[in-house]
Amino acid sequence: MSECNNNCSSCGEDCAERKTQESLLEAPHDKSNVKRIIGVVSGKGGVGKSLVAGLLAVRYAKKGYSVAIMDADVTGPSIPKMFGVSGRAVGNEDGILPAVTKTGIKLISVNLLLENPSDPVIWRGPVIAGVVKQFWTDVIWGDIDYMFIDMPPGTGDVPLTVFQSVPVDGLVIVASPQDLVAMIVGKAVTMAKMMNIPVLGVVENMSYVKCPHCEEKIYLYGDSHIDSYCNDNDLQLLGKVPISPEIVKACDSGTIEDYPGEEILDVARTIAKKS
Repeated sequence: MSECNNNCSSCGEDCAERKTQESLLEAPHDKSNVKRIIGVVSGKGGVGKSLVAGLLAVRYAKKGYSVAIMDADVTGPSIPKMFGVSGRAVGNEDGILPAVTKTGIKLISVNLLLENPSDPVIWRGPVIAGVVKQFWTDVIWGDIDYMFIDMPPGTGDVPLTVFQSVPVDGLVIVASPQDLVAMIVGKAVTMAKMMNIPVLGVVENMSYVKCPHCEEKIYLYGDSHIDSYCNDNDLQLLGKVPISPEIVKACDSGTIEDYPGEEILDVARTIAKKS
């Protein structure tokens, strides 16, 4: 046997380690048929993963795909509010039924399981990871063309559980236009490589502000470093999303499905081609 390079996708050996890795994948619910799964990740919090996941889901739904969102950010869930979904998820003898938005997007979040959505989730890592795993195994998703997973920040228990348990087809990394981009994106890219999951590309959020009078782009954080970083590390820059009062208003009012989302259009097209 040749020396192991820890990359099972490029290795033809039928070794015990390969079997161990493959056996960690969990089967979805018997009544779930999810064709493509895209994880939306970042190396740190506060960069807009939920926003990008929501905008992508809305864009794909408008294209006629059946779409779902798994809100895996258990300690900071924001997807239900963004879509104006409230109340508690229900189930039957077969499993848990996802909530359905007004345009037909299916979603599950810990906020839909709590008696009071504003209650903090004070759980240890293994408990949180177990709940996220149940979002895959116990929720009756039905037929889904694209599922977007809004991942928690960082590289801890929950991201590891998702990557090992769910057959993720690719990752979209969300970053902000700051000097820390190399470290933040680098952590996510390194974890993706270790888990043998393709990185579809990078989205820069909060990239600029557009003047409401002349439409000039104002770069609040100074010159972005994302272009050079992507070029140097063979990553595709999928697109840049501005700071926009309209986006903020849509998220806060639960009307993201009414937002045009032109900023995410090219991102969605590229992902569709690569996934």
